[in-house]
Amino acid sequence: MRIAFFLNSFPEISETFVLNQITGLLDRGHDVVIYAKHRGADAPIHPCITRYELLRRTRYLLRPPSSALARRIAALAHLIQQLPLNPAKVARAFPACLRGGRPCKILCTGLSLLPERPCDAVLAHFGTSGARAIRLRRVGALSGRIATVFHGFDMTKKLTKAGRRAYDDLFQEGELFLPISQRWSRSLAHLGCPADRTVVHRMGIDRGMFPFAPREDNPNQPVNIVSVARLVEKKGIEYGLRAVAETSRRHPRVRYTVVGDGPLRPELERLASRLGTLDRVRFLGMRSLDEVADVLRTASIFLAPSVTGADGDQEGIPVALMEAMSSGLPVISTQHSGIPELVEHGISGFLAPEADAAALARHLTHLIEHPELWPAMGEAGSRKIQAEYDIETLNDRLVGLLERLCAVSPAPNPPART
Repeated sequence: MRIAFFLNSFPEISETFVLNQITGLLDRGHDVVIYAKHRGADAPIHPCITRYELLRRTRYLLRPPSSALARRIAALAHLIQQLPLNPAKVARAFPACLRGGRPCKILCTGLSLLPERPCDAVLAHFGTSGARAIRLRRVGALSGRIATVFHGFDMTKKLTKAGRRAYDDLFQEGELFLPISQRWSRSLAHLGCPADRTVVHRMGIDRGMFPFAPREDNPNQPVNIVSVARLVEKKGIEYGLRAVAETSRRHPRVRYTVVGDGPLRPELERLASRLGTLDRVRFLGMRSLDEVADVLRTASIFLAPSVTGADGDQEGIPVALMEAMSSGLPVISTQHSGIPELVEHGISGFLAPEADAAALARHLTHLIEHPELWPAMGEAGSRKIQAEYDIETLNDRLVGLLERLCAVSPAPNPPART
C-alpha cells in the first residue's frame, strides 16, 4: 500500500508514537509519504528520522497567498503546469479554482500535493488533520481513503473552541476513525461519529528501548522520582513539584528529575525555588529518546500528574507512562482522560484526583515507605505494556485495518462544497 501520514507538523520530538507507526509500516514493506502543515520546532532529532531518510519523504503544505486574486492566479498557474502530467487531478481541482473563496484557498494549500502519486490510504493524526484532509480531498488535491486518529486536544480543547459540530463533515466523509482510548471512543459516539467505522487503536512503544528491570530501594541512595513531559499546563508538573516538596519534608532522600521543555519552564523553576526544593529538583530540558531511557533506568518511581487545562485541553494516554511501565517502574498518575485504562490503581501504580498535590504526596510517601511494592507493581505494568501497548503488535494490527479499509470499493467523490 501507499500510505500518507497527514500531520500538523513534522518532525516533532514529542510525537514518537507517529514515528513508531511510520517506521513500522516502512519495515513492513509499505510505501510511506508524510504530508505536514508545518515543520516541527528545533529539537533533538530522533535517530530514525535520519536512518529512514524521513525528511526526503516529507511534503509541506503551501501557505496560501493572503489576497483572493493572488490565490486564484497561483492556483490557475499551477493547474496549467500540471495539466499534461495529471489531467484527472486537474479536472477535479479546476472547479474549486473557478469558484474562488474558501475552495480556492483550500486548493492553494494543497497545490504541492498535486504532482504526488495517488495514495491508497491517508492516516491523519488528530481530528484537526483529518478534517483538513477531507477538505483537500474534496478539491482534488489529495487521494485515498482517510483514517483519522483522535488523541487528546482534538477531543477537548478543539471542541471547546469550535463546538461539538466541528467534525460533522469528517464523520460524514471519513472512512475510518481510530480513537486511542475507550474514553475517546465513547466521546466520539456522543458527537455523532458512526460506530460502524470506529475502532479503538492504541498508541504503543518500542519495548526494546525500555527493557524491564525490577526496582529495589537502597536506603543509602536517593529515591529518584522522574517525570517526562512537555512543560505545558495539562502535564500537571506544578502539582508534581508541590507533591515532591511535601514528601521531602518527611523523606529527605527524595530527588525529582523533570525531563522536557516548554513555555512553563521558567514559571515551574520559580515555583521550585519558592517551595525550597531547588537542591533536590533538576530540570533537564528536552532529551533524546535514548537519553530518556537512560534516565528511566536509574529512576525509582515515575510521576505523571496530568490535569485538564483551563482551556479544556486533556491528555490521551501519555506515551511516557508506557515507557516508564515497560521499564519496570511503579507509577503515580491521575484519574485523567484515558490514563485509568493504562494504570491499574493499586496494581501497577496509584491514581490520584486531578490537581491534588496532597493525594500525590500521600501515594509517594506510601511507595517510599513500602519499597517491597516496587517489584510487583513494575512487573504488572510491564505485563500491561506487553499485552496492549507493544508497537510491533499494534503496527501489525494497523496494517490489517488499513488493508481492509483499502479493500472496500472506493466511494464516489463527494460533491465539491464551500
